[in-house]
Order: sequence, then structure tokens, then C-alpha cells
Amino acid sequence: MTRFLLATTAALALAAAAAPMTAWAADPAAARKLHESLLTLDTHLDTPANFGRPGWDILDRHSADKDGSQIDYPRMVEGGLDGGFFAIFTNQGPRTPEATRAARDAAIIRGVEIREMVAKHGDKFALALKADDAERIAAQGKRVVFVSVENSYPMDGDVTLLSTFYALGVRISGLAHFKNNDMADSSTDTPEWHGLSPLGKSFVAEANRLGVVLDGSHSSDEVLDQLIALSKTPVILTHSGCKAVFNHPRNVDDARIKALAASGGVIQVDAYSSYLIETPKNAERDAAVAALRAKAGARAKMTEAERAGFMAEMKAIDTKYPVQKATFEDFMNHLNHALKVAGVDHVGIGIDFDGGGGVTGLNDASDYWKISERLLAEGYTRDDLAKIWGGNVLRLLRAAEAAKAA
Repeated sequence: MTRFLLATTAALALAAAAAPMTAWAADPAAARKLHESLLTLDTHLDTPANFGRPGWDILDRHSADKDGSQIDYPRMVEGGLDGGFFAIFTNQGPRTPEATRAARDAAIIRGVEIREMVAKHGDKFALALKADDAERIAAQGKRVVFVSVENSYPMDGDVTLLSTFYALGVRISGLAHFKNNDMADSSTDTPEWHGLSPLGKSFVAEANRLGVVLDGSHSSDEVLDQLIALSKTPVILTHSGCKAVFNHPRNVDDARIKALAASGGVIQVDAYSSYLIETPKNAERDAAVAALRAKAGARAKMTEAERAGFMAEMKAIDTKYPVQKATFEDFMNHLNHALKVAGVDHVGIGIDFDGGGGVTGLNDASDYWKISERLLAEGYTRDDLAKIWGGNVLRLLRAAEAAKAA
């Protein structure tokens, strides 16, 4: 934003470098100002799922309680989020040519919807295609829109389709989601390929050729091992947690976090409640939620009134069958552990808002600044925060760009 151009920013940075860290805890306003001076990027925003909803506009202020959405322009401004990676997400479906083609088409439409959102609101958002675009866009007072792919299922039939998604703006791509696909094993499914399939290994080579950063989140541990070994450029975990803090299949153990860091990669810590703490299953609740979703149909096509009704019924289920929800402290436990194991050069933020993420105290985009406030209070410097909030992921993008150009 224009704050990058102001002389006051430079003065603030100098003051921040000299200020005792204990001062931040006593002066939240100063911490907030420092946060506003940073380039802040979240590497996993599932907000594009809302772009096709009737009547939904990113410029309106929404409510997680009323319509389930957590990211919009007013709350990005309020929380000091400059932008991030807007995900093209596709649920894993049948592994047939017909289903894969349908997934391909849906994913391309989602990518077009992202471009349409940017075109419609060009005074507030701009598409970023290179690492250097991010600061330039922020300096113009606009929000940064990078594009990513979550789940390579739409490309299972043809890895060269990645070039189509690259043309749409994709600069990070994951491999799997909750289930195995023709590319790779999922962390939450029974091993099939024991890592990458032969097609998945071709996908790695194609991503390297195009300059796309590979994302190991949701994929199995063996996939991560093989991505690190095979990729010519560092890989990323766009939204993952630490297995040492909570032993969930979606999380990553310390040995792999260290290997990722040693290879130059980055782990972006998420705030998905059931990946942060133990959340016992409740069969009656699961049945009630399944029945509600079956009755409601496709949530992406709901009107605002239908969405409000759905959320009210979901809230009633939550009241009847309460589930323990993780807190901001639980999120910080994972973030601090990742920083301790990997170091500040290899950690970032990927909350997973609008995709199930969000915890008590970190509910939507208006809360992002709280992370900076806590990190400063714990002794991290402005330079540290600049890396965590955007510097590290931009380094990976630059490495992929350089390898493509070579």
C-alpha cells in the first residue's frame, strides 16, 4: 500500500529495530502500526469458493456467524492483510475420465472467477504474477491476488494442463487433498503410491519447467520427502501444522520440517481447529451435519437468505452437540514450534480461512494483526516478521522464476 512509500514507515522500522520487545506487549497500538508497515500475505485463502455465490461481493463486509465467510475487503483492511494466494480448490471425486474432465472444467471456471473478481474491483485488487508484483501492488493501495491450486485432481488426466492454470495465474500447486488421486497419496488416506505416482513425478518436472512452486500440504509424508528430493526449487507447505504439538496425519514431524528448511522450503502454519488440538468425534453430530448438508444442497449456489438459514441450523447443531474449538493460543503453539524447529527463514502464515480454518481469537481477516502483536511480544523483530508474513514465500517464488528463466 502507500504506506511502503511513506517516510514514516522508514522511521517506524528504525524505531522497531531499537525498541525492547517487552515494549510491544505494553503498547498494542505500536505493534499494530508496525504490522501495518509490513507486506502481509496468507498462502491459503479459500475465499474463491464464495465468488460464484449469488449476491456475494468481496467489497461487502460479511460475517462468519451469518454467512460463514471470513475474508472480504473491509476485514482485510481492518486486520492489515495485504493479500495472498487465492485457492482454486477441487474436492476429490471419482477417478474416471468423465469425472476428471468435470473437475478440470470446474477448476478453470474457478480460476476465471478469480480473474473476474480482480477485473471488477481493479481499484481495490490486482493480480500478481511474479514475486516482485506483490510490493508494487501493495504500494498502490491495492490488495495482492496470487493464485494457487489445492488438489491436482483437475489435471490428473493430463499434466500439461498445468500450463493452462499457469496462464490463469497459478504460481503454487498442491498434489492431493483428503483422498489419494492419480498424482499422489493423501496424508488422510491409505497409501497407494507410497508417495508420488509416475504421473505425479511428471507433474513435478512440469511445475519446475513452468516456474510453479510445489505444495505438499494435504499430501502424505512420503510425498513431501519425494517433492524435496525431486523438485529443482524449494517446496512449500501452504497450510500445515506441527505433529510434535498435535499428532494428526495432516501435520508434519520435526525431522521433515528440518529437511524442508534445509532444502530452502517453507512451512506456512494453519489455524484449522481439528489439526491443532484433539477434537473427539461425535456420531450424532456428524449425522446431523450430514443431514443438513444433504437437505441444503450445493452451498456455493445458495442465495444470501438460504445461506443465513443454513448457518442458523448449523449453529443449532453446534449448540446441541458442542465441539471443543482450538484457540489463538493453540495456533501460536504450532507457529512457535515451527519457528523453533525451522527458523524464521522457513516459516509463514496460511490460516485456511473460508476453508474450515479459524479458531477462537483468530476468527476472520480482521484478526491477522494479533499474530504480529504476539510475535513482537515474544521477542521477534520487525525483520523476522517481514520474512514470516511474506518474505519467505516470495523467496520461493523468485527461486521458481529464476529456475524457469535458466
